[in-house]
Amino acid sequence: MAFAACPICDVIVPSTELERHANNHFEEEELAKDMKLSQQIARDMELAQQIALRPTSPRKNTGNWICSTSSFQSDFGDNSEPSTSRCNSKMNDDAEVSIPEKISCLVNLQLRSFYYKVERSLMALLRRCLELERENSTCILSSYIDHFQSVESEDRGWGCGWRNIQMLSSHLLMQSQEAKEVLFGGSGFVPDIASLQRWLEIAWQRGFDIDGSNSLKNEVYGTNKWIGTTECAALFRSFRLRARIVDFGSKELESLYCGGNRGAEHVEMNSEAKRKVEQVYGPMDNFLQGRNLRRQQQQPITTGPDSQTRDSPSTSTSGYSNGFNGSAKSNKYGVKNIKGHDVLVDWVWNYFADEGFSRLGNHQRVTISKKTPLYFQHQGHSRTIVGIQRKQPQDGSKQCTLLILDPGHKTKALEWSLKQNFGWQKLIKRGVHTLKKPQYQLCYIDQWIANEKETEQMKTIDSIFFEA
Repeated sequence: MAFAACPICDVIVPSTELERHANNHFEEEELAKDMKLSQQIARDMELAQQIALRPTSPRKNTGNWICSTSSFQSDFGDNSEPSTSRCNSKMNDDAEVSIPEKISCLVNLQLRSFYYKVERSLMALLRRCLELERENSTCILSSYIDHFQSVESEDRGWGCGWRNIQMLSSHLLMQSQEAKEVLFGGSGFVPDIASLQRWLEIAWQRGFDIDGSNSLKNEVYGTNKWIGTTECAALFRSFRLRARIVDFGSKELESLYCGGNRGAEHVEMNSEAKRKVEQVYGPMDNFLQGRNLRRQQQQPITTGPDSQTRDSPSTSTSGYSNGFNGSAKSNKYGVKNIKGHDVLVDWVWNYFADEGFSRLGNHQRVTISKKTPLYFQHQGHSRTIVGIQRKQPQDGSKQCTLLILDPGHKTKALEWSLKQNFGWQKLIKRGVHTLKKPQYQLCYIDQWIANEKETEQMKTIDSIFFEA
């Protein structure tokens, strides 16, 4: 048997084992690098938690707001009174700390959320994999989004709602200069969960979603309370962003939706004033209210106590006013008679299929939509819809699949599967057959910034109901 010396460690090994032995050195080196990186990340996370829990950030249920004097000097000048004592009072004691002062504190104290940055971006990797598929299909994707995963030591089991808000925020900050200027005090980054909880409390104090605030006892900071689409909408609306909610469920559950869905944990009846008359602010609203196109001539569909007074939609040039694009016939209100949760999937298709998609004539395998991703809520969990795929088998039928990012998945696992083009379908694709919950909610952000009058109207969280 022939022997040879390893060129790395000079150990004499059989020639047949030399290559394997030498490669092991490189594997051990890579493993050591990974372990070193993991230890550094763990130390960084520990430091971040220590910073988040420092005395100047109140601990759970303390209700105290702490801010350094320097935080106010840029806003109020050196001669102003605000100091540490000004911000040490109770959050709800409006006589002591005004809302503008609290906002100023939070802008200076909020922390950037940690997340794993995917090289080349997650959506670019997903687009490449979709383009490589052999089946005859058409896909529509959101342009950009960062994946925020739940962390075992921080929010595992309750933080999915906050993670989806972070994902939506990453899209808005990257794609909309207007949103970037108003979100989170113009910070330009996605805040951590504790900071988002503070922003939500400020939104409540400003009058957004009063019923939702009361149901959560006006406090969410430092807690592990579950949130849902209404909290998502209230948070974004407080920055003058047009957050909309759409409900899907059986006719028997319609009253629950009109009363409001309080987060992912459960559904309960709240005040019937929870969601009032929907107003028409843009082309997407015209599509949502497509079933009311002939409201002036026909008996209205009742979706709540105030639905009879809903404004009639104006003429839309976006193509949404014709309702669903399914194979079933339209009813007298312009809505296709689609069964079950196909209604939801068809709505998602029409949502992403904007004017740009229509002009392309469906010739491209993957089209990038200008629309924001969708906050996707059901009982027990929430995720983010980033696109949709429609396949057309030889029998002529159309099969739609939602493309979803789940905060419960690890970002590195998503990145690896997409780069390898292996196994990503199980992580991202969800067909209609997987929609087994009795009700679902979506929250999306419509284009443009609301004016002062619209912002005041948006303080009451409303939704539009679709029977599924």
